[in-house]
Amino acid sequence: MTGSATRSVSRDLPPAYDPQDLLVRIQTWAKELGFQQAGVSGIDLAADEARLLEWLDQGCHGDMLWMARHGHKRSRPAQLMPGAVSVISARMDYWPGSAADPQQVLDAPELAYVSRYALGRDYHKLLRSRLQQLANRIEAHIGPFRYRAFSDSAPVLEKPLARNAGLGWIGKHTNLINARAGSWFFLAELYTDLNLPSGTPAPDHCGRCDACIRACPTAAITAPYQLDARRCISYLSIELDGPIPEPLRSAMGNRIYGCDDCQLVCPWNRFATASAEPDFAPRHDLDASTLIQLFAWTREDFEQRFQGSAVRRIGHQRFIRNIAVALGNAPGSPEVIAALASRREDPSALIREHVRWALEQHQQ
Repeated sequence: MTGSATRSVSRDLPPAYDPQDLLVRIQTWAKELGFQQAGVSGIDLAADEARLLEWLDQGCHGDMLWMARHGHKRSRPAQLMPGAVSVISARMDYWPGSAADPQQVLDAPELAYVSRYALGRDYHKLLRSRLQQLANRIEAHIGPFRYRAFSDSAPVLEKPLARNAGLGWIGKHTNLINARAGSWFFLAELYTDLNLPSGTPAPDHCGRCDACIRACPTAAITAPYQLDARRCISYLSIELDGPIPEPLRSAMGNRIYGCDDCQLVCPWNRFATASAEPDFAPRHDLDASTLIQLFAWTREDFEQRFQGSAVRRIGHQRFIRNIAVALGNAPGSPEVIAALASRREDPSALIREHVRWALEQHQQ
């Protein structure tokens, strides 16, 4: 996880401002800084906290033990930033319009599929920088105030906060959906001690549609609005540190980092627009590289080429582990067999085990 920007101030009197006027200015400034939309919510997340605790009790978070360790910080903003009153939520589109067609990559088993959000530079720093600029503009207008900025960088219930701010609704796949923009966007939050007008949560427009549930390769969406992370390919390929459960490996196909299937089939994403941010454009041909090409990368190759990339956080070992699974699911060409055989005696026991599994798939 990355850090967050924090501003603490000492003052005798609170800043003077017109709440409605300031809200309009914040929304305008947010758009000028590259966000597509911004809104405000309060900090009452009691109903969402109850759902989170039930989800944790069921063990659906898998090995993400920090989610339980954080206690109530995730659902009680004032514990994360004492004095928090309002949360400014903002969204930024990331759909890489110049990238290879995702379905064509998924349909080509010799290619590596990387979740669309991770094709370019790491989004954390960019969003946090824009939030800081937004805070600077607020401060220039009203004077010092207390805030803390987050972009997937601390225990924050970002989707419920964004929903309450009027940025969209949480779909059956548990992602936030906006009626005019789909779901291909990042979320960022500015916790503040400002008393701002809250937005109105958007109504749920999923209706009877269950396309995301039917599309999930590993049946991780166990019911509408319920996700078992232990079965989710994003969890398996990114968060899970150890062996990928064998019963789920074949269903992973050629997905080596994350999974977008539930979003690819969502009808609301027909309204999504390509991001104008250069940082989100694909790097190193990661949108359609071959599995064999990536499997040959050394640790040094990995560290160098993924400098400044979200993919770097999983490390070289998990990266190669994931590709070994994908090669096991690919057609058993001589080139695929030779690539796998080249790592049969890899120093990593984790990689060796997944390579053995992959080779066995081609002996059946």
